[in-house]
Amino acid sequence: MTKSYGRFLLLGLLLCGCLSRSQPFTPGVLRFNLLTEPPTLDWSLAADSASIWVLNNLMEGLTSYDRDLNPIPALAERWEILEGGLRYRFHLRPGILWSDGVPLRARDFVYSWRRLVDPRTAAQYAYFLYDVKNARAINSGEIRDLEQLGVRALDDLTLEVELEKPIVFFPSITTFIVTFPLRREIIERWPESWSEPEHIVTLGPYRLQEWHHEYKLVLERNSTYYGPRPSLDRIVFYMITEASSALTLYETNSLDFLPQGSVPSVAIPFLRGSPEFKSFPYLGSYYYGFNVKKPPVDNALVRRALCLAVDRSKIPEILKGGQIPCSSWIPQGMFGHNPGIGFRFDPERARQFLAEAGYPGGRGFPRLTIAFNTDEGHKLVAQFIQQQWREHLGIPVELNNMEWKVYLKELEQDPPQVFRMGWIADYPDPDNFMAIFTSSSGNNHTGWKSREYDELIARAAVEPDREKRQALYDQAQRRLCETEIAILPLYTYAQNTLHKPWVQNYPFNAMDLVYLRDVRVEAP
Repeated sequence: MTKSYGRFLLLGLLLCGCLSRSQPFTPGVLRFNLLTEPPTLDWSLAADSASIWVLNNLMEGLTSYDRDLNPIPALAERWEILEGGLRYRFHLRPGILWSDGVPLRARDFVYSWRRLVDPRTAAQYAYFLYDVKNARAINSGEIRDLEQLGVRALDDLTLEVELEKPIVFFPSITTFIVTFPLRREIIERWPESWSEPEHIVTLGPYRLQEWHHEYKLVLERNSTYYGPRPSLDRIVFYMITEASSALTLYETNSLDFLPQGSVPSVAIPFLRGSPEFKSFPYLGSYYYGFNVKKPPVDNALVRRALCLAVDRSKIPEILKGGQIPCSSWIPQGMFGHNPGIGFRFDPERARQFLAEAGYPGGRGFPRLTIAFNTDEGHKLVAQFIQQQWREHLGIPVELNNMEWKVYLKELEQDPPQVFRMGWIADYPDPDNFMAIFTSSSGNNHTGWKSREYDELIARAAVEPDREKRQALYDQAQRRLCETEIAILPLYTYAQNTLHKPWVQNYPFNAMDLVYLRDVRVEAP
């Protein structure tokens, strides 16, 4: 049975020296700040960075990425594209074993994909498979027979997938955790605890050794891994929410690596120039979502006023992390980005729209709450937006921060009026950003649904001509950010990390993929 520890106990243990060593590091052991407790290690349900970072080291999929973010073979040694892209046939590598010694079979993918789209699973990422034949209809309940899903095992080593339409990025879809295989007998035997260390079986470079909830996760080398021998003996993921505390532990050599989100904004100007500090582009965007079903943001004029009343250019001065202000949704550095879309700062127009909505000078405007998960950077942004709306619109704004698990539950069950969210690329294609606001997406917490938007995204997914595809995404972004205004884009992320000189061969990348198989911890 696992135990729960608070982050303050963790901090005390580390600072008092209970976990200290005579040398600043242990060769072969990486101590990495995970920031928070993973809400789940069920890879059908995982939808957050902490869970995904861990799972990408416990598991693998049909495909993976090279350092240039091109899809490459992983569990599948090769694949064929048949019938003009309507059918994919994946050939699995022979001899791959799960961590309990059981061979991987194609049927493990069939079970996993059926479970993902099964409406009883309630997976946020079920829409990832909507291009697979009958996936959308099964997930909506229109089709009840899971065997109608367009995936089947031709034999133990051959998986065939039938699509509704050819999509140009399908091998990138199969890099993502929700498409990874699952063992049916394990889940059925321990339905409530199959992802705990005593029951979980995986087939990636590492296996789960310990999970002390709210404290740490420990991974150890997987002796049955099919690929190159993992370089690390162990990975210790600590769960330190406060960036200032994480920096203190890093400075005292109690942590080896601080990922994006773990470096305090106020410290970044002083860290620049250090060989241990690295800042680089990020395929990710930060935004405020509007619950368009809740007053007063159910009024598009109010949403337009709120967007026009924010001077994004000041956000990098506050966060000091190299963030790039943006008014459109697809991030800079990705095909489809168009900086000309969205609202620019115009407080006079903002006040006009607010008056047109029935609140001249902010008079009579009801209470508005901005919700965010506990984090120093999120708090700084929320305080800035609060100040902007008070100053330029004269409206009352309250802030509400919540622990991460509570916040996710709130978004799923009863999204606040205004809520902060971010999106990091799951695969390097604009479809990954645009599809989350389609009507059937489990990651769309705005309550906004647009048939026209859905149709634009569906057409863009199959359009081979880049200019035509760009035009479709431009239309969709204008609907999302200008005419119907479901979100307020704020900035494109930059990654700011710290790593000790003994951490070597870390695969820095624009998608923040934490692949630790080839990372080494050894004397520089």
